[in-house]
Amino acid sequence: MGMMHAAPLIGCGTALITPFTTAGALDEPALRALVEWQVSEGIDFLVPCGSTGEAATLDMQEYLRVVAITAEVAAGRVPVIGGAASNDTRKAIALSMAVIDAGATHLLHASPMYSRPPQRGIVAHFRAIADAVSVPVVLYNVPSRTAGNMEAATTLTLAAHPNIVAMKEASGNIPQIEEILRNRPDGFTVLSGDDAVTVQLISHGANGVISVVSNVVPRAMRELTHALLRRDLNTASRIDGTLQPLYHASGVESNPIPIKAAMYLLGRAANVLRLPLVPLADEHLATVRASLVAAGALPS
Repeated sequence: MGMMHAAPLIGCGTALITPFTTAGALDEPALRALVEWQVSEGIDFLVPCGSTGEAATLDMQEYLRVVAITAEVAAGRVPVIGGAASNDTRKAIALSMAVIDAGATHLLHASPMYSRPPQRGIVAHFRAIADAVSVPVVLYNVPSRTAGNMEAATTLTLAAHPNIVAMKEASGNIPQIEEILRNRPDGFTVLSGDDAVTVQLISHGANGVISVVSNVVPRAMRELTHALLRRDLNTASRIDGTLQPLYHASGVESNPIPIKAAMYLLGRAANVLRLPLVPLADEHLATVRASLVAAGALPS
């Protein structure tokens, strides 16, 4: 539990893509370059091996390599929140231990998918993980992927655990998120799990975002987040306006299909995904390209 008193997770973190070579292997040089660029652009923290990182299709060796490279390149400059989710609690704990050994400073744990435990099962799952690990845990509620919502009461029960320090909320349920924000304990941070509602959530008191589009525009997303946190709404709405097309484009097919195409257009990664994910449908490429121009990431 040595890290529990680390600085709270505030600002913009990137849910990193995992670059693959055209042959389909882990592209280590591209990953190193991506992490270095993210840190140099001022990103506040990094999240390897989430759904954006195609964690579900990495083998164990690759998975831990991604975390290790991210931690090595970050070199203590920003926190590294390693994804370690599983719908088997024992497996989640074992994976957590390995991810910590690989260099993660925090863990991101989505609520268990497919199994559909009741709320008390979700509480038991996360408590077992938080009791077993030596670094702080970030909860992740993403009902669209897990087929189960974490109710506000569940999140607040878990927030009382000394080793559960933050929540990534991607339910889209604003009253639920407001209830968490109203009743959370001191030091428990709430992060938007969806780029498009970041402005709304931070205006209600959330502390930041774990972003997909910051793969492409880390500096702009960081500046947006920090403008919102300091209530500089003029700056925030100006930046948000330029990013609206990118939020939309990032959702034209399942994440991370569009963001991988965007990274390809920027020359930062091959447009390669692992089955069952497939590259972006051709009819959407113009939308993604135009959104990059609108965001200032590509020349018009």
